[in-house]
Amino acid sequence: MFLSTLAFALANVFVKQVSHIPAMEVVFFRCSVATVFCFIGIHRAKADWRGSNRTILLLRGLFGTTALYLFFTTVQNIPLASAMTIQYLSPIFTSIIAIFILSEKVRSLQWLFYGIAFSGVLLIERFDPRISLFYLVIGIISAFCSGVAYNLVRSLRGKEHPLTVVLHFQLVGAVLGLTSLFFEWRMPTGWDWLWLFLIGVFSQLGQIFLTRALQKEAVAGVAIINYSGLIYALLIGSLVFGEMQTTESLAGMLLVVFGVLLSVVYSKRMRDIEKIESTVA
Repeated sequence: MFLSTLAFALANVFVKQVSHIPAMEVVFFRCSVATVFCFIGIHRAKADWRGSNRTILLLRGLFGTTALYLFFTTVQNIPLASAMTIQYLSPIFTSIIAIFILSEKVRSLQWLFYGIAFSGVLLIERFDPRISLFYLVIGIISAFCSGVAYNLVRSLRGKEHPLTVVLHFQLVGAVLGLTSLFFEWRMPTGWDWLWLFLIGVFSQLGQIFLTRALQKEAVAGVAIINYSGLIYALLIGSLVFGEMQTTESLAGMLLVVFGVLLSVVYSKRMRDIEKIESTVA
């Protein structure tokens, strides 16, 4: 899981390195490289790349691509650690949206944890002049779209091969990204080609390490380690891009992570208690 967060953090660094290239063009290169890896994996697994739940797979791809595009937009325009922190709101939206899509429930105490996390985001925006309200909203919409995409993925559990689900996300991103090139294209030069390639490579590595972690460890434990990515972002942001953080911004980031982690751990604990009670009954 630490390798996964490191891989995703490095991918985000390269996204920021190509801030002069339109975000949707970056999505095209990222998803095109990942599509190749997915087809190789599907061929080895002898899985059906087309899938049987194509409407849901398409929607997963559309929401996932929208979230990725908006996230890349924030990475290119605001401090790296701040962009990642706002994206960390996605588990909250995942839980809230699950009420309507998967008929799951959110407990009263979890709403308090959600409030703590959102107060952290507002604190970051309030005390960091580098983050405008526009990019804050863009980041929140990205986290919301991620929440929808995660719920669609969960609804496909046991119905589609995991690589098939990932592939449709990459395919939709590649197709939409290719379409965007007809409206806005900036020719990569020099090192840009390497950065764009590495975005796809490290994103795919992050996905592979994440999948293996989820297969071998409880989700709650994996989720906690996932937030170590913020440490990478803070270090890389300050050392590579000179993005220093104020005390207020750091406090806001801690509130976001604290609120989301409390929700994850509490939710996991309540599910365990319910399982024990159902077994006793």
